[in-house]
Amino acid sequence: MRITREGHITLSGTFRRRATLFGMAALASVLLQSCATTGGPARQEAPLVPIKVAGARWIELSPVLVAANTFYPQKIDVPSGGVVSITSKAADLATNAETQLLRESVTNPDLRIIMTVSESFYRLVGRRSAGISKLSDLKGKRVLVPRLTSAHYYLVAMLRSAGLNEEDVTIVSLAPPAGQGAGQGPTQRPAQGSASEPAPAQAQAQTQSNRFRMAEALARGEADVMATFEPEPEVAVHLLGNDAIVLQDKKVYREAFNLNARAPDLADPEKRRAIVRFVRAVADATKALKKDPQPHLPHISSVLGFTVEQIGWGWPETEFPVHIIPDMLDVLEVEEQWLAKVSNRAPRSRAELSKFIDRSVVEEALKLKL
Repeated sequence: MRITREGHITLSGTFRRRATLFGMAALASVLLQSCATTGGPARQEAPLVPIKVAGARWIELSPVLVAANTFYPQKIDVPSGGVVSITSKAADLATNAETQLLRESVTNPDLRIIMTVSESFYRLVGRRSAGISKLSDLKGKRVLVPRLTSAHYYLVAMLRSAGLNEEDVTIVSLAPPAGQGAGQGPTQRPAQGSASEPAPAQAQAQTQSNRFRMAEALARGEADVMATFEPEPEVAVHLLGNDAIVLQDKKVYREAFNLNARAPDLADPEKRRAIVRFVRAVADATKALKKDPQPHLPHISSVLGFTVEQIGWGWPETEFPVHIIPDMLDVLEVEEQWLAKVSNRAPRSRAELSKFIDRSVVEEALKLKL
C-alpha cells in the first residue's frame, strides 16, 4: 500500500488479495450468523390442496383449533361438526369420540381414525342428599346423560364395574329450552356432530344457563346424578357445593377424541399430503399447548363458547396424546358390543373393526421435515 502525491491510496496486488479474502470471510460470517439466527432458509412448501375440517365444540377440540389458526400453512375455519360431516361431504376431516365412529361406520365403512387428538376422563357428579356415596348407590337413581354418546357409554361402563347394568338406573332427559326442539340442547352433544350443536357465533351469544342446563337441573333435584362432558361436571360441583359427590375411575374408560378421515381421501396423493400436513400441524399445536396453553386460550374460548376459566376447569381431565391410543382396537371391540345391543344389530368382529384404524398418517406426519 502507498499514498500518491494527490493523496490517493493505492493497494498492492498482495494487499488487494488479502482484503478481498478478508471481505469474503466477513460476508460468510454474517451469512452464517444469519442462518444461525433464523434457523436457515425457510423451506418453500408446494401448495396444498384445500381441505375442510369440522369438529365437535368441546375442550378436546383445542389442538385442532390452534392448528387451524396458527400452525397449518393456511388458516382454516373449523365449523361445528363430527364424522357425519365427512360422510355428508361437508368436511374432509372431523373430530368425534370413537362412539360416533362406530355408529356412523355401520353405513359408511370407509371412515378411518387417523389420530387421537385428546383423551377425556369423564366424571359422574351426584347429590349426596340423594343417598349417593359410592357407585353401587346408583341403583334406582335418576341419571341425566346425553344418549348414545361416549358419556352414555362411560355411565354404562361405570355401572358395570359396580356389578350394575343400565336397567338398574332411570335415564331422564331434559325438557328442551324454549324455541328449541327435543334433543337439540347444547349439553346433549349431538351424537354425530349434527347442526344442532351451536355455531361459534351462537355459542358466544349463548347464556351460561343454556350452556349448562344439565348441571342446573341436577342442582334443582330433577336428577340424582349426571354424566356429561367437561366443563359441565365442574359447573355441577360448583352449584352443588358440599352436596356434590364425584365418582371417577380412569381405568374403566376414557374418551378417545379422534381425528377422522375417509379411506379414498387417504389414497389420493394430493389430498393425503394436505391431510398429513394438517395432522402435523395438530401435533405441533399439541406441543405448544403442553408447553404453555395461555397464549392460545383466548382463541379457543372464542370458538368453543366457554370462558377461559371454564376451559381451565376441564383441562386437568384432558390429555393430548397425538398418536392413536395403543388400545384403540380393544376399546372399539368392547364398545361395539354395547352399541350393537342398543341398535338391535349384530356386533362386528375384531378383524372388521381393525380396518377403521390407520396409524400410518400420524407416523408420516411426525417424520415431515419442515
